Amino acid sequence: MAEMGSKGVTAGKIASNVQKKLTRAQEKVLQKLGKADETKDEQFEQCVQNFNKQLNEGTRLQKDLRTYLASVKAMHEASKKLNECLQEVYEPDWPGRDEANKIAENNDLLWMDYHQKLVDQALLTMDTYLGQFPDIKSRIAKRGRKLVDYDSARHHYESLQTAKKKDEAKIAKAEEELIKAQKVFEEMNVDLQEELPSLWNSRVGFYVNTFQSIAGLEENFHKEMSKLNQNLNDVLVSLEKQHGSNTFTVKAQPSDNAPAKENKSPSPPPDGSPAATPEIRVNHEPEPASAAPPGAALPKSPSQSSLPAVVVETFPAAVNGTVEGGSGAGRLDLPPGFMFKVQAQHDYTATDTDELQLKAGDVVLVIPFQNPEEQDEGWLMGVKESDWNQHKELEKCRGVFPENFTERVQ
Repeated sequence: MAEMGSKGVTAGKIASNVQKKLTRAQEKVLQKLGKADETKDEQFEQCVQNFNKQLNEGTRLQKDLRTYLASVKAMHEASKKLNECLQEVYEPDWPGRDEANKIAENNDLLWMDYHQKLVDQALLTMDTYLGQFPDIKSRIAKRGRKLVDYDSARHHYESLQTAKKKDEAKIAKAEEELIKAQKVFEEMNVDLQEELPSLWNSRVGFYVNTFQSIAGLEENFHKEMSKLNQNLNDVLVSLEKQHGSNTFTVKAQPSDNAPAKENKSPSPPPDGSPAATPEIRVNHEPEPASAAPPGAALPKSPSQSSLPAVVVETFPAAVNGTVEGGSGAGRLDLPPGFMFKVQAQHDYTATDTDELQLKAGDVVLVIPFQNPEEQDEGWLMGVKESDWNQHKELEKCRGVFPENFTERVQ
């Protein structure tokens, strides 16, 4: 019987809830149609607008903070991989190996500590802050329903009072329902009227504390990381000093843009050029008269078609700036200060009046700059051999050209 009674109560409660929903729906329709007045509280509505704005801002901040933490974790992993690479390439007999390994360990610990403190002092605080919104949001919605119940009870009571045939029993019951609905509504309304403004004002202190925590943690992290980086730099400087004889300079890749006159930077060879497989050039003493003439290409067999071209060039010895050997017609007076020869491997289009226009195969006689301070990295001064043979005028023929477009042949 107890079970039957329990089921009966449950069924009655369900029926009561259904009736409440139906009554509320009817009341809302009448209010929208203007056939029933609606209790308004503009001050409370403003509080609700502020609440929704505060919730949206907090939700966005939580999302962005999680993104920031994910980025910190990603940077930690990238830094860890980079340090692992350094440990692998750092040879066992190099000085400072133990120090470099210790720095890598401290680097890893520092990243972990930074991430954990961000979680503890920012993210968890953020979660706690937003944790209070769902309950309040639910109570705001419930207040709205209780307000509709109150308006509905009020309208029902008023309609019974204005009826031509009054039923005192119904009026008394309606008045009792009205008082009950009003009490439930006002209790919820009073609590929210106090809590919502207080919650709205709390946002300032929360934002201040959150961003102060993040800023302070980040500042300390970078200070400690700066110390580790300085220590690593000291280790590498020490390594460089002890292995100075084996050091080499890595030249920066030239820009694709045309070189500027103020600070020339040679352009790279054209795409698709044979820069990766340069022609092999062999320099040797002059051959007998029966040998191939200077600069003549050796014939290729069919099996050599895929191999780079082999060009044999001979250069007679120069004495006092004059080439010795050969007939008088083949004598060549070299330009003053001549240092060595290069041959253009690719075409180069001059972009300024002080530059040489080169075609692949052109031979250039390299000479020093009159003012060494004017020489830009990657550029040489010279005169094309053909121009020098024809004009013998250095001022008219010389110019600068990008070194990476040529190959030294003498």
